[in-house]
Amino acid sequence: MVLTIIIVAIIAIIAVIAFYLIGVYNRLVSLRNRFQNAFAQIEVQLKRRHDLIPNLVETAKGYLSHERETLQSVIEARNSAAAGLKAAAANPGSAKAMAELGGAEGALSQAMGRLNVVMEAYPDLKASENMQQLSEELTSTENKVAFARQAFNDAVMQYNTYRQSFPPVAVAGLLGHGEDASFLEFEDSAQIQSAPKISF
Repeated sequence: MVLTIIIVAIIAIIAVIAFYLIGVYNRLVSLRNRFQNAFAQIEVQLKRRHDLIPNLVETAKGYLSHERETLQSVIEARNSAAAGLKAAAANPGSAKAMAELGGAEGALSQAMGRLNVVMEAYPDLKASENMQQLSEELTSTENKVAFARQAFNDAVMQYNTYRQSFPPVAVAGLLGHGEDASFLEFEDSAQIQSAPKISF
């Protein structure tokens, strides 16, 4: 009789531990899926940004024939950012991937800033309906990138906070969640917080 009670108690303790581990694992998976989904939203907006930039450059080419170097640097920065996005999409939350994407997007923003400065000197270009429309879409996309990045970073913070809290921290590594996810921070974070100024 006593042996039966001990066996039942041991089975009950093992069941409670198993259910607890299942609960921790499911919560970690849920939080990881949230930040991966949030990154997918960033990916959508950055792809849109990357798709708009060649159109903007093509529109500007006719007016900026002697500014080929500026236009070329924008396209190169865009291609680099697109490659960084592809690498980051393969592993959202990875410190290396997020740092590379942040650097590439920062370089793209700098190149776009130089293009905007050059465009200021061409009133006909600024008055072009195509250029106004593309610039407006780009500004709108920049705002969406900022919001999507904030949502991603919030989801990463929730994941990291839960993963680092006790008792999940004691078993997270054993359940395949050994590392924190990384935030997405752009090198020119202060500039990104405000939409680019494009005046016509």
